[in-house]
Amino acid sequence: MSSQVEHTDVGAYALGLLEDGDRREFEAHLRECGSCRAELAALSGTADALSGLAPAAEPGWEAGADRPSTAPAPVIDMVRRRRRADRRFRRGAYVLGAAAAGVALAAGVGIGTALNDEGYDQKPPAAQAIAGDRFHATNASTGASGTVGLVDKGWGTQVGLELRGIKGPLKCHLEAVGKNGDRSVVAGWSVPDKGYGVPGSPKPLIMQGGTGLGRGQIDHFEVRLDSGGTLLTIPL
Repeated sequence: MSSQVEHTDVGAYALGLLEDGDRREFEAHLRECGSCRAELAALSGTADALSGLAPAAEPGWEAGADRPSTAPAPVIDMVRRRRRADRRFRRGAYVLGAAAAGVALAAGVGIGTALNDEGYDQKPPAAQAIAGDRFHATNASTGASGTVGLVDKGWGTQVGLELRGIKGPLKCHLEAVGKNGDRSVVAGWSVPDKGYGVPGSPKPLIMQGGTGLGRGQIDHFEVRLDSGGTLLTIPL
């Protein structure tokens, strides 16, 4: 085994893929080479993750020392085929060592993602930003504050709402009030006990809705309780 092969066989050794002769030579080299020991330690976490998907590692590690784990069968087959092909052209395993380490790291990243979220995308969808012309207001008596964003549409007006300073349980809705007094419900929602934009629950309520009133027809918006009463008025 050349010194180049010795240094680059860490990935294959970590996956338990070295043949007996090469394994013994590499273990002898490992006792004298601090850089290879450090690289093997860095790969051990990936090898451990892969070991949960396949039988235990092949024998060959000294008693009392940490054993490298064996990769899943498809990974083993792929790397072994690559190793045999490389050796037809040269004795060294420089390309194989790098490829084996790359396969281990890539597989480890993928497995870590699957194990962390159990194969499901648990991230909540990002809240939509308040777009368009923005108008803000605060009601000191109720503690509510909010911002509406308005975007002209062919069917009327798209309305985004960001609301803070409300505690539940409540049922509310947003009304667009026209300059001629016409009213249009934009959206409705329930407020949980913890509320929105308050101590202990700092995130605001963010939602989207719309009204058939054109942008130029709207005078103001009102956040109203379904049971009656106004929490906040946002003039334009």
